[in-house]
Amino acid sequence: MKNQLLEKISSRSLRVAIIGLGYVGLPLAVTFAEAGFQVTGIDVDQKKVDLANEGQSYISDIESEDLQRLVAGDTLRFTTDFGALDEIDAISICVPTPLRKTREPDVSYIISATQQVRAHLHQGQLIILESTTYPGTTDEVLLPELENSGLKVGEDFFLAFSPERIDPGNPKFGTKNTPKVVGGITPSCTELAQAYYGAAIEQIVPVSSARVAEMTKLLENTFRAVNIGLVNEIAIMCEKLNINAWEVIDAAATKPFGFMRFQPGPGLGGHCIPVDPHYLSWKLKTLDYNARFIELAAEVNSSMPHYVVNKVMSALNEQRRSLNGATVLVLGVAYKRNVSDVRESPALDIIQELISHKAVVLYNDNYVPSLTLQGRTLHSQPVSSGLLQAADCIVLVTDHDYYDIASIVEEARSIVDTRNMTRGFQDAKIFRL
Repeated sequence: MKNQLLEKISSRSLRVAIIGLGYVGLPLAVTFAEAGFQVTGIDVDQKKVDLANEGQSYISDIESEDLQRLVAGDTLRFTTDFGALDEIDAISICVPTPLRKTREPDVSYIISATQQVRAHLHQGQLIILESTTYPGTTDEVLLPELENSGLKVGEDFFLAFSPERIDPGNPKFGTKNTPKVVGGITPSCTELAQAYYGAAIEQIVPVSSARVAEMTKLLENTFRAVNIGLVNEIAIMCEKLNINAWEVIDAAATKPFGFMRFQPGPGLGGHCIPVDPHYLSWKLKTLDYNARFIELAAEVNSSMPHYVVNKVMSALNEQRRSLNGATVLVLGVAYKRNVSDVRESPALDIIQELISHKAVVLYNDNYVPSLTLQGRTLHSQPVSSGLLQAADCIVLVTDHDYYDIASIVEEARSIVDTRNMTRGFQDAKIFRL
């Protein structure tokens, strides 16, 4: 079975399926199709499937023109029918893994996808999980379900884990040129996963097991979460000590070894950093161990939106204004610049707290035309001189490239800058983190 799959990979006759067509799955499907494979994308969301089959990209990193070319060339197709797996040789599972409100992992999407794969499992299939999860998921959740079919891993079918490494909006690194870590349940599983991804991705990094691959992803994002938490707390410390935090960071960053630059901000956002470390923390709690760094970083980072609102109150106090009834303009609500993704964005918490204090909140984000928060819908307002002058305070959250910062500073009454956008302007009305 292994040799047959290796031959299919080499000859590009391998039939590929990608389950889950979000920010990870759709780019992966396009990457394999561009590498010469026949690819079937599967998702339960009929709207996504219809758009993709029409060649309309709903992911910012994928151009509609590329999607249209691949669909028109019959290299790439999309469906909601898991029956398509009957004819598939290799399956990548790219479904969401959110956290429950209790910060426990929600692996229900993984379980559902695995059950669908189990229903259509046959000899000679390679299955790879890409969804970020806790160490042990591949061999504790997927493996038993798949072996209940009577087929044996490493002989009849092959199972591995390969963490996604997607950075939405990154112009330099995409699916094809970002190194891909793979770890299988058996050495044969790892060998096949390495060959499979190696046919479409430039560099493959094999590790000894699926658990190592799972832990690798969690280390990557926990490293970032902890260091962001550290620099956020440094910013708070510097304010209390009446020291310019940015000057401190700039000076420290001149050290050519032993220091990596991180910058303070309004909190954590996106699909990975605010969520993934809690998978590791939860797993360790089941082993009677408290992941203290993770918990402390989460405490600091989750407090930053409230810290921003307090900065807004200080800015308004300088104008002898109360937050109650003040007009506050939030610039940028996506979790990072030049994307439309608002998942876990600290801007949402900032807006909700401002509203709870009875502020009149307006926002602009050309990537996010509307927001619905607690049943209330807000719409992005075009940035104009009138809008800037009408705001009692402007909160710079996401530093989109299209913002004319010089004009904003000139027009604004007061600014709370959470993303280091206006460092070149020495204006007393700017209240930085």
